[in-house]
Amino acid sequence: MIQSKRAVSKLYASKAQMNSVLLSMKNQLAVVRVAGTLQKSTEVMKAMQSLIKIPEIQATMRELSKEMKKAGIIEEMLEDTFESMEDGEEMEEAAEEEVDKILFDLTAGALGKAPSKVTDALPDLQPAAAAAASEDESEEDIEAMQSRLEALRS
Repeated sequence: MIQSKRAVSKLYASKAQMNSVLLSMKNQLAVVRVAGTLQKSTEVMKAMQSLIKIPEIQATMRELSKEMKKAGIIEEMLEDTFESMEDGEEMEEAAEEEVDKILFDLTAGALGKAPSKVTDALPDLQPAAAAAASEDESEEDIEAMQSRLEALRS
C-alpha cells in the first residue's frame, strides 16, 4: 500500500515535470516565431527603403511643378489666394460697421451726434521764434545722442 502511494506521488511529480517541460517548449516556440516575424519585418522594411528613392521623387516633383506651371494651375491658385485676401478686406469693413453699431447702442445714440472727423487745421499757438528754439534744441539732442552712440560703439 505504501509502495503504491509512493508510486502515485512519483507519477504526479513526473506529470508536473512533463507539463513544465511542455510549457517551456511552447514558450520557446513562440519566441522563435516572434524572432522569425521580426526578421521578415526587417526584410520588408529594407525592401521598402530600396524602393523609395528620394532623388527620383525630387526629380518627379520638379517635373510635376513644371507641368503645373505650364497648365497655369499655380497662377489659378495664386489668383484664388488673392481673391480670398480681398474677401478679408470686405469682412474687416463689415466688422467695423458692427463695432460702430454696438458703440452707438451702448452710448444711447450719443456717439452718432459726435462729429466723425475733424477737418479743421489746428491753430498755430507757438510763435516762430519758439519753434526755431525748439528746433535748435532737438538738433542739439540729436547730436548728443549720436556722440553717446559713438562712445558706446568704441
